[in-house]
Amino acid sequence: MIAAVTGATGAIGYAIAGNIARRSGWEVVLIVRDTVRGEEAARKLRSTTKNTGIHVKTADLGSAAAIRALRAEWDGPLHALVNNAALTPRRREETEEGVEAQWGVNVLGYWRMANAFHDVLSASVPSRLVNVASYWAGGLNLSDPEFKRRTYDNDSAYRQSKQADRMLSVMLADDWKESGISVNACHPGDVNSRLSNNLGFGGSASPEDGADTPAWLAADSEAGVLSGKWVSGRYAERETFADDNKMMAGLRELLDLSSR
Repeated sequence: MIAAVTGATGAIGYAIAGNIARRSGWEVVLIVRDTVRGEEAARKLRSTTKNTGIHVKTADLGSAAAIRALRAEWDGPLHALVNNAALTPRRREETEEGVEAQWGVNVLGYWRMANAFHDVLSASVPSRLVNVASYWAGGLNLSDPEFKRRTYDNDSAYRQSKQADRMLSVMLADDWKESGISVNACHPGDVNSRLSNNLGFGGSASPEDGADTPAWLAADSEAGVLSGKWVSGRYAERETFADDNKMMAGLRELLDLSSR
């Protein structure tokens, strides 16, 4: 079984990769932006998990071209894709495409990765897509998601990105419901990380605690029956953000435009 974890050199991503790697029969691909850091993370994980099947692939998830290149070089199955990579810059930044960084990586990166690897996931069923989101979500502004007219605030940008991630997870679950691919969004817990520190928070949960629910959704047989859910602490419930049909339609339009 093969799992891919984006943002795998961050605190939570590294712990998610380690949790899955400790499970019998799993190999893990670390998808990273910095190859040197990625190879160091892989070496540490091979040592601590005793799993030699840990590999590294490099991609800037704020770049559609990089995601296409990653997909083009992928060889073999993929049973679980964990979209975990996220940014929370304190000042407004842009990707190489000129997109506000949180929208470009936290949202478009998730959407593009899901669609780029849909055929691989479909060929590997039963397979799973896990989108790491947050309970700290809301305030999605579809008229100005990139803060081109609003004053940039990294907390507001993060919250709306996580709302979008939760909503797009329901969209994909509906789109793929006949495919054998389950799609869920989850909260990893309040982990003290660079991401949370940039938002002005600390965090009482360890990275290992934070990894528990995403890894469970990705690799545990018990979680295989779930799809289209919002999951926190392994507890699944209906995603209420998806109840707003107008917002869902508006978000899909934005996401579809980004894919052209």
